[in-house]
Amino acid sequence: MAEPSDATVVAAGPSRSPRIPKGLTLRALVPNAITAAALCSGLTGIRFAIAGDFEKAVQAVILAGVLDGIDGRAARLLKAQSRFGAELDSLADAISFGVAPALIVYLWTLHALPSLGWIAALAFAICCVLRLARFNARLDLDDQPHKQAGFLTGVPAPLGAILGFLPLALWIATTRPEFANPVGVAIWMVLIAFLMISNLPTLGWSRMRPAPHLRLFVIALVGLAMAALLTEPWLTLVVLTVGYLALLPYGLLVYRRVRQQGPELEAEPELDEPDAPLGPS
Repeated sequence: MAEPSDATVVAAGPSRSPRIPKGLTLRALVPNAITAAALCSGLTGIRFAIAGDFEKAVQAVILAGVLDGIDGRAARLLKAQSRFGAELDSLADAISFGVAPALIVYLWTLHALPSLGWIAALAFAICCVLRLARFNARLDLDDQPHKQAGFLTGVPAPLGAILGFLPLALWIATTRPEFANPVGVAIWMVLIAFLMISNLPTLGWSRMRPAPHLRLFVIALVGLAMAALLTEPWLTLVVLTVGYLALLPYGLLVYRRVRQQGPELEAEPELDEPDAPLGPS
């Protein structure tokens, strides 16, 4: 058979080639750059821990948590949400709030228990990754009772990292060696690990709605908390962490009351990790 002539090729029209995905838009660079900065901050925390500077190590992970809270909001503001952003955010969170805290605490005190200490660190990192994987698997599901009622499922990864640092913060604040006991710290890390992957309903931002007559008080309280963080950062961090732990049973009671009273009290849906439906693009 003879090869088709040029006229035949032209008459058949141009062949349809698969569409090549476009690169990231300029506005999408901002939230992704913030996510990358959060990742670098978490990794830098490991570097500080290797050097023995555990104060800066914890501060680096906290900075990663602050940046993680910004990137999703930046994506919403710029209308730059996408599946790519959600995946990038989850991968960064797995390292910053799973791997980094586990290694920091291991280098601090868990290394005194070479086997059990390492297992406790692994449990924390693995449970953080499992939590994020569960969130990604449920992105497209509509039937999520906790989210529909305005609650989160389990302890969010950034807060889990802060909770894991509680013994270290107590040790820095008081210099008492009891808080660096490797057995107690190992048990604590495993407990927080299971809280992250648990089905415990925890309060989300949509449930944090103070009454109108208390809003000025809340503003003043936030201001005082910021001042306390600047003057006594470690004691303030301990108080805030213990306060969050105290809210866990309260959140469970509120969730049960909301489910009993029906959907009329349900809040706007809220996601677990990324702050936008599909994260920063």
